Amino acid sequence: MAPTSRLILTRHAQAEHNVDLDYSIPDAPLTPLGKKQAASLSRQMPDLQKDADLIISSPLRRTLQTTALGWAPAVARLGGPKSVILLPEAQECNALPCDTGSSREALAADTEFMVFNLDPLTPDWTSKHGFWAPSEEALFARARSVRQFLRSRPEKNIVLVAHGDILRRITARPDTGPSVYQWKNAEVRIFEFDPEYVDSEDCFLYQKEDVAAAGGYGPTSTELEIEEVEGKL
Repeated sequence: MAPTSRLILTRHAQAEHNVDLDYSIPDAPLTPLGKKQAASLSRQMPDLQKDADLIISSPLRRTLQTTALGWAPAVARLGGPKSVILLPEAQECNALPCDTGSSREALAADTEFMVFNLDPLTPDWTSKHGFWAPSEEALFARARSVRQFLRSRPEKNIVLVAHGDILRRITARPDTGPSVYQWKNAEVRIFEFDPEYVDSEDCFLYQKEDVAAAGGYGPTSTELEIEEVEGKL
């Protein structure tokens, strides 16, 4: 039977690499403005905060911070940070320092992040090789695995906090491939499984509605690379 889940997809708030276009910053965290953007989400979406049955987050610092601030009422209601599922498959795409997560040991040593359940973080999750590689083939498979994981969950209202590039692949369509939509910082959009494809291996999604956007557009590392190349032509 096709799941009836509402998938509440969220892009992280403004991070340091979004400001200076510097993607050499390791596991780029939120800026002070990004923290304000994230915190404003809890006020913009009171109904979704009450409805959320499950919170899932990419384990990068900026997504964990966005989860903790933007979905604070829901996280508290569901049992605190330990109730958040960390999903390494939802990490950002490129093998750049800003898009590469921190090791489990590094997060466990940081009081801001040790409050999460870090058990899903295997030693290879930051490797950017094999399953985690930035190749199109690997990214297609990883995005599909995220959709399959979401499909496997019994919860009705599922929040996923992730990144612009991987969200474009998670929301790919069978006819056009990855989305080209430019997600804003701290933007929330609701998707559902497409009934035509929900029982297939790819289990594509379709968008139901835009919900909130707390920040302006901040380019992803892929878009920054494109801008650099175009600037040299």
